[in-house]
Amino acid sequence: MLIVTSNKIPGHRIDAVFGEVMGLTVRSRDIGAQVMAGFRSLGGGELPEMTRALYESRQQVMARMVTEAEQRGANAIVAMRFDTSELGTNWTEVCAYGTAVFAIPLAEGEDGATGQSIYLTGQGKQQPA
Repeated sequence: MLIVTSNKIPGHRIDAVFGEVMGLTVRSRDIGAQVMAGFRSLGGGELPEMTRALYESRQQVMARMVTEAEQRGANAIVAMRFDTSELGTNWTEVCAYGTAVFAIPLAEGEDGATGQSIYLTGQGKQQPA
């Protein structure tokens, strides 16, 4: 699944739009990680427990968004964004959303074709061995 934050995919023509797709999770903060992060925050710097939790949440919502797009017949997602918000004092919502599309790579000679799209269409010249 090709996922981009732009509204277009260079070297591709968007042939169908399947609408907005998203992945969502609400996580409670682990009390142990929260205590450790509290101590670490006194000295400044990165809070690895919180970084890990946010990273895992983003990976989970991306996977959910991709699954929804695949179920609709999409092979790409454009205009992808993340959104986060606090729900109460211990819950965090993480959402990934975008527009599910069917994108076709442009072949050599088509206006807007790129080296990548030419390669994807199988028309790229093979390098000698």
